[in-house]
Amino acid sequence: MKDLVLQGPRLTAEALDTFKVACAPRRITTGRSSARCVEVADDADSRRAVQALADYWHLDAAFVEPTLSLAQFRVLALDMDSTLINIESLDEVAALAGKGEQVAAITEAAMRGEIKDYAASLRRRVALLEGVDAAFLQRVLDERLRLNEGATELVSACKRAGLATLLVTGGFTFFTDAMRDRLGFDHVRANELGVDAGRLTGRVTGPAGGNILDAEGKAQAIRDLCAQLGCPTERAIAIGDGANDLKMMKIAGLSIAYRAKPVVRAQAMQALDHAPLDGVLNWFAG
Repeated sequence: MKDLVLQGPRLTAEALDTFKVACAPRRITTGRSSARCVEVADDADSRRAVQALADYWHLDAAFVEPTLSLAQFRVLALDMDSTLINIESLDEVAALAGKGEQVAAITEAAMRGEIKDYAASLRRRVALLEGVDAAFLQRVLDERLRLNEGATELVSACKRAGLATLLVTGGFTFFTDAMRDRLGFDHVRANELGVDAGRLTGRVTGPAGGNILDAEGKAQAIRDLCAQLGCPTERAIAIGDGANDLKMMKIAGLSIAYRAKPVVRAQAMQALDHAPLDGVLNWFAG
C-alpha cells in the first residue's frame, strides 16, 4: 500500500470524491491545495485510473511511501533555467539583442533531447551573441527573471531540515550568483560567459575555466557534493526540466520533473505539472 498525494490549484471536493471512488483510501487529509489519500492500492490498474483522473482534473498525483521523510535526504539539487526561475536566461539575452528566435530554437531542441551534444549547442548559441552589450545580462535579471512559485519555500525548508542545497546549471554565473545571494544556496555550479570591454565575446567556459557544464557535469556535481558529505547519491533530490538534467536525475534517490519536456517527465520518479515547487514538501510524512 502507498499514500497518494494530490495537488494543484484546481483541487476541489468534487475532484476528491472521484478519487475516493477510484482508490478507496482509508482516509483523506487535506492541506493548502493538496490532499493525501492514506493507504491506497499501488498496482498498474490503480495507477492508470489515478493518472486518468489527475489529467481530467489538471492535478499532480504522486504515489509515495507513507514513511517517506525529508530527513532521509542530504542534498537538494536544482536546475536553474525554467526550473528554479521562469525563463531560459540566454534566450532572454538573445531576445534583447534581436537574435531571440535563432537562439531559442537551438535551446528548445537541446532541452527536448534532440541535440545530443549539449556543450556544442551551448557554444553555438553563445557564438551568436558575440559583440552583444553585456548590460543586457543585468536587464534580463532586473526585468524578466522571476523565481518560480514555491522556490523560496522549498529551498528554505530543505535548508532548515539540514540538506545541502546545490544550484547546478548549464546556465551562467552572472545569474547563479544572484540566485545564490537571494536564496542562500550552499553550492553552485555553472558556466561562465566571456565578457571583454563590456561586450560578450561569443565564448563560454565551464566552472573555473574548465569543461562546459553539461549533463555529465551536472551528475558529477551531485557525486562530488555527496562524496564531500559522506553519503550516497541516493540521498539526493534532483529537480529539472530538460534533457540535460536526466543524468543527474538518474543517480538521485528522488528525481522530479518540473514543468518538464516529455522525455524528462517519462523518466522522472515524480512530476510537478500543476503544483508549485514547494509541492515537493507534501510528499513527505510529518
